[in-house]
Amino acid sequence: MKVLIADKLSEKTVSALKALGAEVAVNAELTAEQLPQGIGDSEILIVRSKKVTAATINAASALSLIIRAGAGVNTIDLKAASARGIHVANCPGKNTDAVAELAIGLLIAADRRIVAATNDLRAGKWNKKEYGKARGLKDRTLGIIGLGAIGKAVAKRALGLEMKVIAWSRSLTAEKAEELGIGYCSSPQQVAEQSDAVTVHIAAKSDTEHMIGKEFLSKMKDGTILINASRGEVVDTAALKEAIAKKKLRVGLDVFENEPAGGVAEFADKELASMITCTHHIGASTDQASEAIAEEAVRIIKAYKETGKPLNGVNIREKTSAQYNLVVRHYNKVGVLAGILDELRNEGINIEEMENMIFEDGLAASCSLKLDDKPSVKTISKLAGGENIIQVMLK
Repeated sequence: MKVLIADKLSEKTVSALKALGAEVAVNAELTAEQLPQGIGDSEILIVRSKKVTAATINAASALSLIIRAGAGVNTIDLKAASARGIHVANCPGKNTDAVAELAIGLLIAADRRIVAATNDLRAGKWNKKEYGKARGLKDRTLGIIGLGAIGKAVAKRALGLEMKVIAWSRSLTAEKAEELGIGYCSSPQQVAEQSDAVTVHIAAKSDTEHMIGKEFLSKMKDGTILINASRGEVVDTAALKEAIAKKKLRVGLDVFENEPAGGVAEFADKELASMITCTHHIGASTDQASEAIAEEAVRIIKAYKETGKPLNGVNIREKTSAQYNLVVRHYNKVGVLAGILDELRNEGINIEEMENMIFEDGLAASCSLKLDDKPSVKTISKLAGGENIIQVMLK
């Protein structure tokens, strides 16, 4: 089992994988463009922020599992991976506390303008009169867009700061909000209208791209704080710059549209950086989060080695399109399943899913096959008449 770690991970990952019998290579310096040449005959690829393109996937003849050492998988070409039958898994929830901590840090820094004040002092400028202007967070309303694990962690911390918390999320109901001790909003726009500060925690998908755009920003009150520690694509950068200028928004960003993929690179949008409090997409970058992610990556690979199925898979179809379920109870002998598959193949029937369960003592088994077409009466009769077949049922 050859594993390539193409990003910086905890050193414990390597020792734990070697203990599983894996051959481990670490090359965090590979760029996304170099990865197709660097993937070689690796069977498992672990990445953190590095993009895994279709070019890499198509160049990897032995690759069967890609692990995103984090939650979001928008940096991985899932369509290309699925087309090649390559599993993609992630490590959800392991960086929750780290991202929540940074979101709160950005919130306080934006309110108190800590970065701008520090830069002035470093330049030898004392301006207490200017930087003494802050609204403070106690009793202010924090609106949260997206109430998954990270959103809930932010809410918990904000309540600890004695803020009022309201939220919108697709899965959130008024009842759930009441249980969490927060206010319920029926739309993102309602959050924008009622909040003194807004923090965004949603995944990057086609339907969330630029969710925080001109319409949302127009609903926000002048001077509102906006924090984004989720994905850069969910905020319309052009609309944000306009809103900062017109509404004097105070903004804290850890993520950006078209941000560099590597650990060290040029950052193009200096204009935006000069207008806001910002960090380098480091939300998950704490020792605590790194250790937790490393442990989860090893756990995924261990399960994959033992069962052929990785934990936390993200690109397996949830529901098969198969219309028919064929159940064959049979004696547990060599060649029985091969004979069943041959008969179905001869009739041009594809097997969408298959599971073979062995009974105690290992004498008999039950095989369940989900099929894309209905077998003929002739095929069913032929299967049922097999020497080692106990029963055939079509459901």
